[in-house]
Amino acid sequence: MTRFRFVEQEKARYPVRILCEALGVSPSGYYAWRSRSPSARELSNATLATEIRRFHARSRGTYGVPRIWADLVEAGFAVSRKRVARLMRTLHIAGVHRRRFVRTTIPDEHADVAPDLVNRDFHPAGPDRLWVADITAIPTGAGFCYLAAVTDAWSRRVVGWSMAAHMRTELVTAALDMAVARRRPGDGLIHHSDHGSQGNTRASPSADGPESRGSPHRWARSATATTRLMQLTAPHWPCQATNPHARR
Repeated sequence: MTRFRFVEQEKARYPVRILCEALGVSPSGYYAWRSRSPSARELSNATLATEIRRFHARSRGTYGVPRIWADLVEAGFAVSRKRVARLMRTLHIAGVHRRRFVRTTIPDEHADVAPDLVNRDFHPAGPDRLWVADITAIPTGAGFCYLAAVTDAWSRRVVGWSMAAHMRTELVTAALDMAVARRRPGDGLIHHSDHGSQGNTRASPSADGPESRGSPHRWARSATATTRLMQLTAPHWPCQATNPHARR
């Protein structure tokens, strides 16, 4: 912030003359600065500030510097990442950051472990041949909600999901039931999850196909992590009661 801009900002609280004396500038210089037309840089910053606010609001207040910068570049603005960061600091705009890690994979040592039918081959020949399941924790002001998602490995679309304030098996089976009701898969579908005890989907009436247990692909975890970060973060859900999807 320039000294003249500081005078402009504080002139409602202190006389201009006193402010200029304290900052070592002349009142005439301040008034000359004030009557001057905005520079090209200032006009460009004003335009960028408007776009930054728009992109940030469109992301529900979740986008930080990297994604705001990417959106600006995609929109045709020739701007550096450092400049975007500086403008966002001036505008007091920040993205949502990841919270502390919460363990959601809790193996059951006494349960029967299904074989790994996928063997790290996450490239099925078509849709509804391989579904990958994962759970993530979503922070709220009153504790954690838990989101279970079932992703189709072919399209990488979330085909079923469920949210609750617990990590019991019903959380996973509800997501699987939704996926089956929406997609109506045929024979040969494989449902793949990690080794968490909640992934035992044999309790679900929809789980009549082969079950596979192993390590989910990175994009399966990314699907639930992105949902948590961008759409279901604490600023939107101050407590579990205000989250309409949190079914106990």
